[in-house]
Amino acid sequence: MKNIVLTGFMGTGKTAVGRAVAQRLGREFVDMDAEIEARAGKSIPSIFAQDEEEAFRDLERKVCRDLSKREGLVIATGGGALMDPENRALMLASGTVICLIASAEEVLRHLRGTDISKRPLLGNTNLHETIESLLHERREIYRSFTWQINTDDLTIPEVADHVINIARSMTIPVRYPGGEYKIRIGDGLLHHLGELLRGKVGGRIAIVTNTVVAPLYAATVERSLHAAGLDSFTAVIPDGEEHKTLSTVQLLYEKFLGAGLDRTSAVVSLGGGVTGDIAGFAAATYMRGIKFIQVPTTLLSMIDASVGGKTGVDLPQGKNLVGAFKFPELVLIDPHVLSTLPKKEIRNGAAEAIKHGIIADPNLFATLKDGPTEITPELIDIALRVKVKIVERDPYEQDQRMVLNLGHTVGHALERVSGFSISHGNAVAIGLVAAARIAVRLGRADHDLVGQIEDVLSAWGLPFRVPGFPPDQVIAAMAHDKKRLNGRLRFVIPRKIGRVEIMDDVPPDVIWDILNEMEGE
Repeated sequence: MKNIVLTGFMGTGKTAVGRAVAQRLGREFVDMDAEIEARAGKSIPSIFAQDEEEAFRDLERKVCRDLSKREGLVIATGGGALMDPENRALMLASGTVICLIASAEEVLRHLRGTDISKRPLLGNTNLHETIESLLHERREIYRSFTWQINTDDLTIPEVADHVINIARSMTIPVRYPGGEYKIRIGDGLLHHLGELLRGKVGGRIAIVTNTVVAPLYAATVERSLHAAGLDSFTAVIPDGEEHKTLSTVQLLYEKFLGAGLDRTSAVVSLGGGVTGDIAGFAAATYMRGIKFIQVPTTLLSMIDASVGGKTGVDLPQGKNLVGAFKFPELVLIDPHVLSTLPKKEIRNGAAEAIKHGIIADPNLFATLKDGPTEITPELIDIALRVKVKIVERDPYEQDQRMVLNLGHTVGHALERVSGFSISHGNAVAIGLVAAARIAVRLGRADHDLVGQIEDVLSAWGLPFRVPGFPPDQVIAAMAHDKKRLNGRLRFVIPRKIGRVEIMDDVPPDVIWDILNEMEGE
């Protein structure tokens, strides 16, 4: 169990927050300054007065080395402890380092209620000037830490909440030809987007969001970017698959130009899969490509659309027929935002999670088989890792990545013939059953596979019957499916839970029979 290390300037609340975090997590708390005093047998002011500052720094280095060898601690460092490169490296290697920051005025307010004589670096001079000078001297080192929390307007319990959320967050690296990006997953991470982008983005940032998400979370993202010293503006587009068109991309180009975005700029997608596809395609093509960041706000986009670099828009003839691969700089997933998501959208995301279980993770499928469960960071992490492993092996969808289209051949056709009145998750759910029935009909799977899949879909309230569209209409819609190869329709079919295969030529009469059966039941 990795350590949680709190650093930052004096008076920012490291000790009080550290104690609160340790108590809530049942961990041991270590105040580094108190540890130094215990080892020296004298107070820090006495060490400075009798042995001078260098002796104190030597003790500090020794304590850092010793603490870095232990696990499961909550550590509050002295304000200057991690100015030393060796100490910094040791603490970063031992766990998660979080820097608490505050304004000089707030630091002074906190310190006025304490014994200043115990802080030898402040001396007897003008306190505000000394604090300002020390903060300026240490600013670059403090800014170098990935995780930062401004404590100015927060209570100790609120800061502790942020610390615990950061410590519990998870990171999945995703490698692709020529680079790597990280998926960060954790409750409350939306407040830390700016910190995670510091150093990754230099120019102005366009926050692309939609009319539903903007009132909920755009201000939070704007504040986070501003606190990190990043300039941004918000571009709002209409919500819904019907707006996933080239005309919406054109609208974004005009907004980007009007806001002065250039080659150093970046696009943050704040929304579901449709917003991510549109914003990503705009980022991939504006000025031949600018940086792109994914902040998905639906379960569906968290576990599927935001990962893998696929972006694009629809044409009247079919879905995603125009697009580009655009790998993000970062994917930030904050499950807390799901609290504002309608239950039907949670079901949409569950369909993709069930799909991932069928493809490669029987344990995930078993976790989901009893129906709605708490959507935790851990569950999202498990579902995501199925896709990450596949896209790393086949980043540009040449062969193996095709398995992620399980349920999509029929699903996309149903979306199109319904005029997108059938949601993506519902359409995929129906497509999963169609694929399983095809597999059984062709002798590629046992008959009970269909029942297994129908049972888990039913438990989540997801459909598995074709809702009133004649098979010939659905098959006609498949004619424009981008998964066609040399005129043949490629299907992904399940062999059993955890194993699928790609079939390049499913007989049309089999597809027609299955769709007809599913309509009539």
